[in-house]
Amino acid sequence: MRHVTSCTEYFDTIQERFRPEEAKGVNATFVYELDGTGGGTWTVRVTDGKVTVEPGGVPEPTVTYKISADNYVKLANGELNGAKAFLTRKLKVSGSIPMAQKMNKFLPPAS
Repeated sequence: MRHVTSCTEYFDTIQERFRPEEAKGVNATFVYELDGTGGGTWTVRVTDGKVTVEPGGVPEPTVTYKISADNYVKLANGELNGAKAFLTRKLKVSGSIPMAQKMNKFLPPAS
């Protein structure tokens, strides 16, 4: 998987990262609130092996992630460990923690 240089590039190329076989039976909405330069808010919907992205947020998502845009790029590129980011409060997660953990199977970081 290729590395990205911005949050916009990540969401524009999400189809390249998505593993539909790992998302069978998953129906969830993920909102990413990314602060700072290059940030913004995006909604990712996973519906039974398919993924879509749209700008902006939605009410009552399954999971909401809050992190700086710079750290999100590092996370997406595998340069920042998600668990470590969560424990050091660089990443805030609300909603379904089990679904947030499962997301790494169908939207893994670059290696």
